[in-house]
Amino acid sequence: MDNDQLMVFGLLGFVFAMLIWGKLRYDLVAFGALVIALVLGIVPTDQAFSGFGHPATVIIALVLIVSRGLQSSGAIELVAQVLIKSGRSLMGHIGVMSGLVAGLSAVMNNVGALALLMPVDIDAAKKAKRSPALTLMPLSFASILGGMITLIGTPPNIIIASFREKTQGEAFSMFDFAPVGLVVAFVGVVFIATIGWRLIPKSVTKYDPPDELQMANYVAELRVSEDSKAIDQKINELDEVCEENDVAIIGLVRGGRRKAGRARREVVQAGDILIIQASADAIDKFLGVLDMEYVGSEQHGSGFNGVGLSLTEVVVTEGSRIKGRTAYEMRLLQRKGVTLLGVSRQGRKISERVRKLTIKAGDILLLLGPAHSIDDTVNWLECLPLAERGLAVVQRDKAIGATVIFAIGILLASLGYLYLAVALAAVVIFYILLKIVPAQEVYHSIEWPVIVLLGSLIPIGAALEATGGTETLANGIVALASGSPAWVLLTLLMVVTMTLSDVLNNTATAVIAAPIAVNIAASLDANPDSFLMVVAVAASCAFLTPIGHKNNTLIMGPGGYRFGDYWRMGLPLEILVIIVSIPTIMFFWPL
Repeated sequence: MDNDQLMVFGLLGFVFAMLIWGKLRYDLVAFGALVIALVLGIVPTDQAFSGFGHPATVIIALVLIVSRGLQSSGAIELVAQVLIKSGRSLMGHIGVMSGLVAGLSAVMNNVGALALLMPVDIDAAKKAKRSPALTLMPLSFASILGGMITLIGTPPNIIIASFREKTQGEAFSMFDFAPVGLVVAFVGVVFIATIGWRLIPKSVTKYDPPDELQMANYVAELRVSEDSKAIDQKINELDEVCEENDVAIIGLVRGGRRKAGRARREVVQAGDILIIQASADAIDKFLGVLDMEYVGSEQHGSGFNGVGLSLTEVVVTEGSRIKGRTAYEMRLLQRKGVTLLGVSRQGRKISERVRKLTIKAGDILLLLGPAHSIDDTVNWLECLPLAERGLAVVQRDKAIGATVIFAIGILLASLGYLYLAVALAAVVIFYILLKIVPAQEVYHSIEWPVIVLLGSLIPIGAALEATGGTETLANGIVALASGSPAWVLLTLLMVVTMTLSDVLNNTATAVIAAPIAVNIAASLDANPDSFLMVVAVAASCAFLTPIGHKNNTLIMGPGGYRFGDYWRMGLPLEILVIIVSIPTIMFFWPL
């Protein structure tokens, strides 16, 4: 082992120790390691920032933007209505979501499958008042397992198939991976849903409820549209959908007059106004479920459902312009193009119509309007904005378009017509052009610390490969089992490949390990397909770190995970994969 290899191994050991220690931010540790590698000459100067342009880094950023578009268009909301059941247990929820994402990963790239379901899972966690860390890691691991089932599910399978064509004249077909992949994925998903999620550290799964202001329940008004699902139903017949969406109907207005009490037995008609009490998020979701309209939306014109519409919460102070007045008196909608959507008056009953309610100091107002005019309106009202919570109005009329564009992009990538990064980039461009994702919101959708982590470590991983460190490690371990039965070498090859995949990009791991696998098979005069299948499974199974697979990196920010959290569920899962896959491979691909 030469000096360059020793320095790379030493630097990687130091980096992983610091990341597992967790006292410093992971992006700072990674970027610091990159600087050290440059100073020591381990990474060439011209490769210093190559990681930030690496396809893996770009794909992560693009997937986050696409995920934002699917969520803001209402596509995710439609999936959530089918999948998320309030009475389902946590284990049941993890089982359903894991099985679904594994199935999707078999027919589309596993990064795309996770991008589609991650917002659904986060929304379910918010609704159930639990930490998303409990479910995002199982979702990511299940998506990785599902990708092993077909040729197009994950890049390592494509690399292994291409390498087989190069060495044996014929590539693996679409479903050659299925016999082994299905068995491993099924057993892995069962483990994740029953045992695995319980191994996630409690330090990150503790639910942190929002503060009192963020839990504000507003009194708001929604108009029953001509196509609303609420028409011809009695108010009390809407109780189930209200409970599902954390909404209470507290009144009904018809013909400009409020019905007595809560009008529980009134039959809902088009044009009625339902007075509801709910959180800001629940109001918009409830509107979408029953196909209703915001009161005042007709005065926003055609732009109401357009780009840039947002919800903002503000607190009324003693010096606020609106104190002691109503939104109707101030002509808020006519002057500023902003609607007073709801009012929260903690501990006090509100009986007046929202726009005719006299506002008091201490009230929390929920404002709806174009993003570019909200800040000016808040300043004009002389109110204090609450901390930014990322509230957004769902553009439900764009749900089908967003889904179709995403599906076409993933299909083209899965069939090999477009490289995944290019396909996702095209999807993002269409989302921006069609205003599914506002241009000004594109960069806010990206978890930048995760991007810095990945961009910094990729050049160091490349240095490990360039110095021959990966080959030295693999050949050394294989030599250790010289003279042992073939299944022992299969197991060792899987362990080595898994270890490399946890450190390197899984694509790079497959490229490095595939020729080693064929060389081992040739030395034993054994079937090379058995060893190639080992590499295909092991290169995908990167469960110990957030950098081994793009999906693990993708959930790191939203789940609030630390670098050292992954191995607790990942290590038992990798051991289980080894136990299951080796005999399965030997059965379907005999030595």
